[in-house]
Amino acid sequence: MTIQKVFVVGSGTMGNGIAQVCAQAGIQVFIHDINRESLDHAMKTIAWSVRKFVEKGNLAESLETVMARIHTGTEFAPPVDAQIAIEAVFERLEVKQEIFKKIDGMCGPDTLIASNTSAIPITELACVTRRPEKVLGLHFFNPVPLMGVVEVIRGIKTSEQTMQAALGFVKRVGKEAVRVESDVPGFLLNRINLVGYVEAIRLLEQGIGTVEDIDKGVKLAFGRKMGPFETGDLVGLDISCGALNAIYEESQDPRYHAPQLLRRKVRAGELGRKTGRGWYEYTQEAGDKAK
Repeated sequence: MTIQKVFVVGSGTMGNGIAQVCAQAGIQVFIHDINRESLDHAMKTIAWSVRKFVEKGNLAESLETVMARIHTGTEFAPPVDAQIAIEAVFERLEVKQEIFKKIDGMCGPDTLIASNTSAIPITELACVTRRPEKVLGLHFFNPVPLMGVVEVIRGIKTSEQTMQAALGFVKRVGKEAVRVESDVPGFLLNRINLVGYVEAIRLLEQGIGTVEDIDKGVKLAFGRKMGPFETGDLVGLDISCGALNAIYEESQDPRYHAPQLLRRKVRAGELGRKTGRGWYEYTQEAGDKAK
């Protein structure tokens, strides 16, 4: 299957990032969101990012050519001939299941349905459709235009044909695929990363290290570009907390129990860069750390 047309549900950070890499790869993209302001903001964000790629010589095409491939709408009207629909809304099972039901009822029988979920089992989403063999996970990482990896996740009934089509799609949009062959909560990379994040928060809670020192030590000792708290602010504390809750709910593994401090900050609305305060404070102009 050659993917020429993609339907993206959700115009937030992940949805607009996925739309951007598709458009840059020559694919027609249709973004749906119930909020017109969110769609308008997404288009501005994409245009800003694509312009940066063009200015740095990383794109041969013009900004106008890339942006012409992206269409938006508040009506849930997926193109009948879309080869794949990608859901990229917040981490709540019942919301995602409703979206999957709509896509299943409106798209052509050959359309693949994927979720960008970071923790919810794919099989739980596939079971509400009439095409579970065509349902899979495509877990892009934030920021999508810059991160080079995508987890391709197999549900219990996902066919190998679906997996191969998805692997080809990931390659076409310029990413490296990591196959996840078992539909475990949190999949592969988050299972590794979140354990370290939880331990960093617990060390902070116990007064053993500061946010700044933990981040500095992890970067200098392990060669990472960002520390766990910087990464947490970029991803969003609510997103990480939701992923931990989903993994813990199914596995009951105490390593994934969200620390109290993380839960408190989420309730207080301190969600990271998107709210101006998380583990760090940020200036509103550029999302940089406040001095």
